[in-house]
Amino acid sequence: MTSKTSDARALLSAAAVRERADEAFALAEAGKLDGWTLNLDALPSCADFVAEVVRKRYPTLDVPFHARWRHFVFGGRDLWRMIVNEATWRDADAKARAEFDLAITSVLLDAGAGAAWRFEDPTTDLVASRSEGLALASLRLFEWGGFSADPADPLRADAEGLARLDGAALADAFQVRDLNPLEGLDGRARLLNRLGQTVDARPALFALHDAPRPGGLYDVLKARAASGVLAAPVVLEVLLEALGPIWENRPVLDGVPLGDCWPHPQLGYTPLHKLSQWLAYSLIEPLEATGMRIVELDGLTGLAEYRNGGLFIDAGVLVPSEDAARVYTVSDPEIVAWRSLTVALLDRIAPMVRERLGVSTEQFPLARVLEGGAWAAGREIARMKRADGGPPLLIHSDGTVF
Repeated sequence: MTSKTSDARALLSAAAVRERADEAFALAEAGKLDGWTLNLDALPSCADFVAEVVRKRYPTLDVPFHARWRHFVFGGRDLWRMIVNEATWRDADAKARAEFDLAITSVLLDAGAGAAWRFEDPTTDLVASRSEGLALASLRLFEWGGFSADPADPLRADAEGLARLDGAALADAFQVRDLNPLEGLDGRARLLNRLGQTVDARPALFALHDAPRPGGLYDVLKARAASGVLAAPVVLEVLLEALGPIWENRPVLDGVPLGDCWPHPQLGYTPLHKLSQWLAYSLIEPLEATGMRIVELDGLTGLAEYRNGGLFIDAGVLVPSEDAARVYTVSDPEIVAWRSLTVALLDRIAPMVRERLGVSTEQFPLARVLEGGAWAAGREIARMKRADGGPPLLIHSDGTVF
């Protein structure tokens, strides 16, 4: 391994995300980060608002982890649990692989849908939009065998099923029409195709005890656990290593795909790994359901996405230097810096929220602050500020980041 390769792989961790975020914060605090002004005087009132949202949503403070599984629950009905209750698996490992398949495909389809798109569920008559709508649509596609090449085993995703999915099939499953547009549709389909190709090409990661499937990563993580204990950052590191090749049009350093990691003129390569960390959070519950114990939850970082980041702009903690009306791309330095600052500010607001709620770090890890929490507060303040509830900055979505 060359020194450049070692440097590249060092960017594939939660610790690297946090380290670069702290560097961005230090520059902003000194007034030297291009494009942004940091107003820490507004952070206490922002923490007040987040704590208020937590108490409103979870009066008993019994907050679950921020994970994809929350988006399968509508009006108290856990739609995945209803499917599970009708299904049978050979053993707990087989069920875990299926839940990994669902979480991975659903999270990868979770980039911003746009304000106009809706999904009408034919099973329950629910109508959902944004992240919940994407979750519901992906759940139904999974349930119907849309990712499986085996008609006798619909509740799975496998290399063949993912590779054959195209934009037209995804559009049909997600009810996309002229009056119901979904941002980044083709990008989502290509991402799942690349997932299928990667799964097929890497049997040591995806086919230890079954045909090649995303859920094969469960077996890798089970093998990495020591006496049934696994650190959450290890979950992310396995995901970043395994899924690196699926990302299209992302930076590559010395042959190493960097994923959601972008060059910034002041910060250098800036890792963020938003979808991968969202997925790491979402895999904790399937792992724990098999009896595994997941530790070091706060070794993962907050998520650098537009709800958390929008919270800090709308609350006045972050002030962009340029006109907010322009349309950005995810690789623009202003967006890279904003997302990195979001990670740093989530670390700094979390203890303030805990203090207001009267809970400890152990009782209320970052995964609960996000769920309770910062993500929900970002959505709520966006609705207060803008009629469509969209983010404060306009960012072109290719269906794979936001």
